[in-house]
Amino acid sequence: MRAAVIQLTSTTDVARNVAAADRHVRAAAADGAQLVLLPEKWTAYGPAREVAALAQPLDGEAVAWARATARELGIDLVAGSMAEAPAADDADARTRNTSVHVGPDGELRATYRKIHPFDVDVDGTSYRESEHERPGDEAVLTTAADGTGLGMSVCYDLRFPELYRVLTLRGARILLVPSAFTLATTREHWEPLLRARAIENQCFVLAANQVGEHAPGLRTGGRSTIVDPWGVVLAQQPDREGHVLADLDLDGQDRIRRDLPVLHHRRPHAYAWPT
Repeated sequence: MRAAVIQLTSTTDVARNVAAADRHVRAAAADGAQLVLLPEKWTAYGPAREVAALAQPLDGEAVAWARATARELGIDLVAGSMAEAPAADDADARTRNTSVHVGPDGELRATYRKIHPFDVDVDGTSYRESEHERPGDEAVLTTAADGTGLGMSVCYDLRFPELYRVLTLRGARILLVPSAFTLATTREHWEPLLRARAIENQCFVLAANQVGEHAPGLRTGGRSTIVDPWGVVLAQQPDREGHVLADLDLDGQDRIRRDLPVLHHRRPHAYAWPT
C-alpha cells in the first residue's frame, strides 16, 4: 500500500484551505497514493472562536468535497479533522473535533471525534480546547478498501498510548494522527512520540501536521511523518505545504510481529489498570 500525508498551513479562509487540500490530495494520488491523510482542522484553523463559527455539519461542503474527491480519485481519504457543528437541538453548543474516513466509493466509512482536548499551557500560551470543543468518548477502528485496519486519532491523543494499544488489539495495522502540533512541542516531542507509538504497537504511523503561522501567535511545527513498525522514519515533509509518500510493507510488518511477538507476550491480568 502506498500512503501519503498532507501538510497544510490552514487559516480561517475556508475556500483557500479546501483549494489547497484539493491540490495536494490530487498530487498525492497522481504519485500513486492509495491512502491519503489530511491534517487536523484542515478546513479552518486559527483563533478558537473563529474556528467554531466556521464549523460545518457532516453533510456540509467539506465532507461533500472529501466524498467526491475520494470517489473521483479512487482512494481512501481520511479528511484530517474539522470543526463539526452541533445539531440544532443539541443541548451542548460546543463543536466536535471530527475526523472522517471516506472510501474509494465515496461512502463515509467512519467518523471519529477527538477524545482528549488540548487543555495545556505551552511556551507561554494557554490552550483550552474543552471550552469550545466537546470531546468524543469512543475509540474508532476503520478499514481501508483492501481490508487493512486503520486506527483513528487526532493530535493530542498521541500522548495517550493506551488509546493506540486498544486500537492495535482491535486490529489496527496503521495508526492515523492528523495534527496541529504547536511549534514548541513539535521540536522535542513530535517525532519521539510517533516513533514510540509505532514501535510499541508494531504499527505504521501516518502523521499529517499543520505548519507555519495560522494567526498572530499561533504557529505549528510541520514535519509530517510516516513511520514503520520498527520505528524507522520512512518519509518526512519539510516545513512547508506539500506531501510525502511511503510504500507500506505489510508483509514486513507481519515478520516484525512474528519475530518480536510483544503483543502476544502481554499479561493484562497482572496490570490492574488504574483509573
